[in-house]
Amino acid sequence: MSHDEGNAGAQAGRRGFLGRAGLGAAALGTLAVQAARPAPAAAQAALTDADILNFALNLEYLEAEFYLRAVTGQGLPASATGGTGTQGTVTGGSQVPFRHKRAREFAEEIAQDEMNHVLFLRQALGEAAVAEPSIDLANSFTAAAQAAGVIGPGESFDPFTDEQSFLLGAFLFEDVGVTAYSGAAAFIQDKGILTAAAGILAVEAYHAGEIRTRLINQDLVAPAGLISALRASASGRADDQGVLLDKHVNVVPTDANGLAFTRTPQQVLNIVYLGGSAAGFGFFPNRLNGTIA
Repeated sequence: MSHDEGNAGAQAGRRGFLGRAGLGAAALGTLAVQAARPAPAAAQAALTDADILNFALNLEYLEAEFYLRAVTGQGLPASATGGTGTQGTVTGGSQVPFRHKRAREFAEEIAQDEMNHVLFLRQALGEAAVAEPSIDLANSFTAAAQAAGVIGPGESFDPFTDEQSFLLGAFLFEDVGVTAYSGAAAFIQDKGILTAAAGILAVEAYHAGEIRTRLINQDLVAPAGLISALRASASGRADDQGVLLDKHVNVVPTDANGLAFTRTPQQVLNIVYLGGSAAGFGFFPNRLNGTIA
C-alpha cells in the first residue's frame, strides 16, 4: 500500500488501522451505522462532573492496563481497581520484548503517566469512583485488526508481540484519549476540575505525538492510516487523521483552525466498543461502569 493510499482517509476530511484489504469495507460500514444511531438517554441528559470523571477513569483503566502489561507484564494493583459498579477482570496483555532501550523507556514513561491518571481521578472522585470494568486486551485487538483488514478471518493480532505491533496497538488508544478529553471539556462545570482535565489532555497529547512520531520513523504510515480511518468511521464524522497528510508527516492532527478534534462520549464509546454488541463491545466486554456506558 502506498503512502498516498494510506492518506486516502485524510483527504476526505483531514483524517486518515492496521494494513491489508479484506473485511475493512464491510466493517467500516457497520461501524458507521452504529455511530449514526441516537445516543442513549443517559448520554443525552445533563451530565455531572462526576459522570465525566468516571467516564475518563474507565478509559484510563484501559490505557494503564495496556501500558503496564507491556512494560512490566502486570497490571494495576488491586488497591487501584475497586469502586462502585461491577468490578471486572483483565484478559490478555504481556510484557513486550522491546529490542531498543529507548523504546522501552518511552513505554515505561507512558505507563507511569497512565497509572498516575487512574490514581488522580480515583482520588478526585473519592467514594464515587467506579470500579475497573472487564477489559479485553486480546480478542478486542484481533477484532479491530480484522475490521481494519490487517488480518483475515481466523488470524489474530497481538500488540504485545513486538515493538511495531505495540506501536500500532498504542495508536488505537492515544488519539481517542485526546479527543475524549477535548470533547468532555464542554460538559465540565467546576473550573478546578476543568483545569485538571486540561492537564491530563495535554499529557495524552504528548503521548499521541510521541506514538505518531515513532510510527513515522518505523515506516508504519499505511497501517496507521487504516487505524485512523476506522476510528473516523466509528465516530461517524471526519474527526481523525493518519500520520501522513497531503504527502507530508502529520504528527499533530488538527482541524482547519489548528484545533484538536473533539468527540462526544457516545462517539468515543462507538470506537472503544468496536461498533457494539456484534464485536462483544470491544475492549469493554461488559461495557463501562458509570452513567456513561
